[in-house]
Amino acid sequence: MCLAIPGKIITINGDDTLTRMSVVEFGTITREASLLLVPEAKKGDYVLVHAGVAISVLNEEEANKTFEYLEQIEEVKT
Repeated sequence: MCLAIPGKIITINGDDTLTRMSVVEFGTITREASLLLVPEAKKGDYVLVHAGVAISVLNEEEANKTFEYLEQIEEVKT
């Protein structure tokens, strides 16, 4: 099973849609992610990231709903 995690774009580097990269914040963790598949993404947007690639843009409400689900999973796990 594959899992994509929502995160918020903090910075974007580059103008070329083939090589544009971003720094995405996942709570207290930041990671680089390619924006190849979401050329419309901009700083401040929430994106779903899988294997270092942003695969879709989310609105803030959708991202928050996913965060809530992930918190529920963590509560059940412990």
